[in-house]
Amino acid sequence: MLSLSPTLQARLSQPLKIGSFEVKSRVLQSPLSGVTDLVFRRLVRRYAPESMMYTEMVNATGLHYVKELPIIMEVDPNERPISIQLFDCRPDFLAEAAIKAVAEGADTVDINMGCPVNKITKNGGGSSLLRQPEIAEAIVREVVKAVDVPVTVKTRIGWNDQEITILDFAKRMEDAGAKMITVHGRTRAQGYNGNARWEWIARVKEVLSIPVIGNGDIFSVEAAVRCLEETGADGVMCSRGTLGYPFLVGEVDHFLKTGELLPAPNAIQRLECAREHLYALWEYKGDRGVRQARKHMTWYAKGFMGAAELRGQLSLVETVQQGLDLIDRAMEKLAAGYEPEEDAQADLVVV
Repeated sequence: MLSLSPTLQARLSQPLKIGSFEVKSRVLQSPLSGVTDLVFRRLVRRYAPESMMYTEMVNATGLHYVKELPIIMEVDPNERPISIQLFDCRPDFLAEAAIKAVAEGADTVDINMGCPVNKITKNGGGSSLLRQPEIAEAIVREVVKAVDVPVTVKTRIGWNDQEITILDFAKRMEDAGAKMITVHGRTRAQGYNGNARWEWIARVKEVLSIPVIGNGDIFSVEAAVRCLEETGADGVMCSRGTLGYPFLVGEVDHFLKTGELLPAPNAIQRLECAREHLYALWEYKGDRGVRQARKHMTWYAKGFMGAAELRGQLSLVETVQQGLDLIDRAMEKLAAGYEPEEDAQADLVVV
């Protein structure tokens, strides 16, 4: 039976203090490019109303040259707590972008120093800053001077196995004025392969006085509890575990606060959420929202008979009505106990 140690439970019952800002949940929704828009965050927040949400990462250079803020920076005035994540390698542009983020309603400003994608790192952003700690320090110092909200950092443990520099790097970020650091327990070279090395998160926690958030391989309540127990981290950040499963942050948060495991939503309930997600994206972004919804729909379509076929169909939808009809028919079949003639074992994927 899953349970929290008394020491951990006592520590996690207190609000998470990020500088002068308090958050009533120790479970955070990670910023995810192309995912954590206003629509997705609303779904996650339904089940985790007190958790910190993050926007998709915003390019500070791009922001410098446009007159209107990009849609990914839009936040609902009622969606608190909220952080806007920025990326770049130019301290002055990031400071300017941070001012705009605060004006938009950000409770904290997060600097991405962990993204492993080539198009980000080749321009000096994301995890490439692990190799340029002096620039990373300058970025944090400039952003801290520019805004009156806490500045935080999200990063990885190093560039590769030969360059695991997180202990020195994290201390530099704290000394520069960062009020919290989230550590994804993989190197840049790993991408999302292999296991997250939580032992490095534990080592970071030992050398810092600011909150340390554990990230990487948090796909379940059980994984979140193990990460907290093994690392001593001040909280966990859920990332890929929420793709097609916006319930996860709330499930973890509920367990940490009550010791109770919530029943997992069944296939029909997940498809109902998929239907709502699709329709909301269409309302918010029009046909572009429908195209963006394809990947979300395929993530929801797991763990039930006929899911593989449904995924293939949903990945090709051109209109919102097509998507709604496909989901409705799938729910009707599930409600009727439908089982396709072909072997469906391949569809029994654990979310």
